[in-house]
Amino acid sequence: MKSFVELYTRLDRTNSTNAKLSAMREYFRKAEPACAAWAVNILSGRRQKRLLGPAQLREWLAESVGLPDWLVEQSYAHVGDLAETAALLHHTVKAASQDGSQYASVEVGLSAWMERLLLLRNLEEGEKRQWIQAQWQQSPLAEGFVKTKLLTGALRVGVSQTLVVKALAQEYDLPTAVIQRRLMGDWQPTAANYLDLIGPDDGRHDVSQPYPFCLAYPLEKDPATLGGAELWLAEWKWDGIRAQLIKRQGNIFLWSRGEELVMHSFPEIVQAAEALPDGVVIDGEILGWTFASDADAQQEMDEVCGKPLPFNQLQRRLGRKKVGPKLLGEVPVILQAYDQLESDGISMCGRPLLERRSGLQKTLSYAVSPHLRLSPALQGSWEYLAGLRHSSRERGVEGFMLKRLDSVYQAGRVKGDWWKWKVDPYTVDAVLLYAQAGHGRRSNLYTDYTFAVWEGEQLVPFAKAYSGLADSEIVELDRWIRKHTKERFGPVRSVEPVQVFELAFEGIALSKRHKSGVAVRFPRIQRWRKDKLVEQADSLTLVKSLVADNAL
Repeated sequence: MKSFVELYTRLDRTNSTNAKLSAMREYFRKAEPACAAWAVNILSGRRQKRLLGPAQLREWLAESVGLPDWLVEQSYAHVGDLAETAALLHHTVKAASQDGSQYASVEVGLSAWMERLLLLRNLEEGEKRQWIQAQWQQSPLAEGFVKTKLLTGALRVGVSQTLVVKALAQEYDLPTAVIQRRLMGDWQPTAANYLDLIGPDDGRHDVSQPYPFCLAYPLEKDPATLGGAELWLAEWKWDGIRAQLIKRQGNIFLWSRGEELVMHSFPEIVQAAEALPDGVVIDGEILGWTFASDADAQQEMDEVCGKPLPFNQLQRRLGRKKVGPKLLGEVPVILQAYDQLESDGISMCGRPLLERRSGLQKTLSYAVSPHLRLSPALQGSWEYLAGLRHSSRERGVEGFMLKRLDSVYQAGRVKGDWWKWKVDPYTVDAVLLYAQAGHGRRSNLYTDYTFAVWEGEQLVPFAKAYSGLADSEIVELDRWIRKHTKERFGPVRSVEPVQVFELAFEGIALSKRHKSGVAVRFPRIQRWRKDKLVEQADSLTLVKSLVADNAL
């Protein structure tokens, strides 16, 4: 565990990509395979389940350091991060003790510690409390912080899975695509899996394993700068769940881009895939879908033959072990197929898009089902496509995907071959009402904000955002928040409602779960409107008027 904490500290203290690569390579070179496997799992951002709630941990923390609950709560509200609060309080209490002795830290490897952590769920509450308090009391400052972060499933290290893959690829002289592919799917942190991960490339893979997804960059210039439009395939940019449909050895798997199996949530897609030939992998988008009921409706949507449902409707299908008849009827789904990555068990990723799409069209002809569809191909001059793009919102899409016809299917985000030509986001002027401290490096700054719009003479919260401001603006706003706090609710501060911000978001839908009656997708701060008075902020009526524009 000590070596992993040292790695975390090195990664946390630098913004240099080369320094981070060097630190990870050194760790992987020296670590035992079981510990290295857990490090890969943690560093690459794979979800760690939270075993205990923060309220219970704060109660046990107060008992462990011998301080009253209110003082621990005040400390937590000031620091803004539970792991940092626990580490600092234990460090301070120990330093103030009469004997001044250090913690009796017992060194265990990362693998052994994580396996013990996973066994906690099987223990009685008293045993859990005793073990966790012992970890706090036996750990130095940095180690106590990392352990509590792992305990809460909230350790963020400041490296991406792409960077972890690059470090492994450099250290073991392997192509990054091989490492990425081996990490896909249900990869478990075991010594055997780690040795397979860094072993020679023999072409083997698990029958269920998906490919790393190919991703696009936003297009922020005139598409004419990409060359002739005849060199590109344009597709509608659907707002759903990116997925890979796999049929190998008679088994069918449906993976989300988040690397979760979602067969139970979308059984009609799995059923439709039964007619596909064996040894195929299809890349596409799962969409809630309103099927065209007559010829006029089909003609209205051209070759699309229907219209996507709002994303919040699709979300109702997620996480279910079984979808009942009522929900199947209310939220029917399709897989809008983009690409074919495997045919007859052979990878097609290195072949041109034009060839892959031709193979996809042939594959889909085996499954005549309304739930498996070929994404419409749109070609024409840039002027024609620009005009067609103006109809995006009424079609329920976000603009276009542009893909070079001779492009291969690459792993991750590679600039040049695939672009997202999206329509401009919605924007609303809103008022800052609440602020909360961030996490990690920003745990001492107020960076998580709640914004409101006018409903009559009342300000009604409708969105939260935590990105979009420059570092200098974050520091400036943090100072303002501390000086203009009205009330405190634990880590949250209520501030004077005078600061106006322009928020941008991709979509909007009616929602019974939110007090405002609407939910927005991907909200972020566009700019700080210091030129506007609070009375000039937008109204909830205006916000709700965007729902119709979002083609709900």
